[in-house]
Amino acid sequence: MPIFVLDSNVFISSHQTNYPFDVVPGFWNQLEKLADKGQIVSIDKVRSELFLHTDELTLWVESSLPSDFFKSTQTNSVVKYYTKLTQWATSSDNHYLQKAIDEFLEYENADAWLVAFCKANDYTLITQEVSNPWQKNRIPLPQACVELDVPYQNLITLFRDLNIRF
Repeated sequence: MPIFVLDSNVFISSHQTNYPFDVVPGFWNQLEKLADKGQIVSIDKVRSELFLHTDELTLWVESSLPSDFFKSTQTNSVVKYYTKLTQWATSSDNHYLQKAIDEFLEYENADAWLVAFCKANDYTLITQEVSNPWQKNRIPLPQACVELDVPYQNLITLFRDLNIRF
């Protein structure tokens, strides 16, 4: 069974724009079911990003997701791939601005950790970010995924792949 790892933006953009709790409760019910089956997980850094503010989303996360939903990134294999991403992001071959590199590699930022976690575990990353290899002021998650050969897709593709309907 493939396992999918959710980026922070999946939760945040869904809550704020696409699938508000009061309008599309079926969306959140499906996430709960997928989490209970172990088909979707996320990482400790995403949890930290989600809990920067207490709101309806954080209350849902606390009450609806399994206690082991957010996985640790502090394993040897994850750190190994995080180190590879650090080397890639800071290499002179890249065209990213220093501010973009600093943001991408900030210890509490989930992005690089998500890619490293997926690579270490052969999981697929679910993100709403889109590929933009020419962007300089930010390192898009899809570009880091390409660098480590990590599969990624967006939320709608995930639902189609799992044949989920609302």
